[in-house]
Amino acid sequence: MNKSNRPPALDVDGVLAERLGRTGLRPTLQRRRVFQVLHQQRDHPSAEEVFIRAKEQMPDISMATVYNCLDTLVRCGLVKQVHHDRGATRYCSNMNEHHHFYCDECGGTYDITADPEEGHPAMRLPPGFRMRRFEIAFNGLCPACAARRRKQSGSVAHAA
Repeated sequence: MNKSNRPPALDVDGVLAERLGRTGLRPTLQRRRVFQVLHQQRDHPSAEEVFIRAKEQMPDISMATVYNCLDTLVRCGLVKQVHHDRGATRYCSNMNEHHHFYCDECGGTYDITADPEEGHPAMRLPPGFRMRRFEIAFNGLCPACAARRRKQSGSVAHAA
């Protein structure tokens, strides 16, 4: 999926209220706004990017509040944290089984859908370890960066 594609429609208020309610938390206006921001597009924003987007509709929201909301949403299983090398933590609203592709050039993060028919890859864990979930990380160039590289290589070849 392209990182700018909109995800399928979701009853944000219903999902948020139900999941937070399980833990005794309320769906505050701030939590609702942060959750909406994460579901408006699946582009794996950093906390700072969430803050900037949330502030458009909610000018009084603070960075600390955004961090607290993100922490709550992660703990309640409504979003995932995505870590990529030494970059900022990013947040993923796609809770379906999937992996991530990281573009080495633009830094973009893209969802790669897992094939349920394939199952989990065979791997041997050390004795006593119990896997709850796994993620495979792919690295390379996204289509836009690969095309730009091809174009640049073609220009260099023509200049010679």
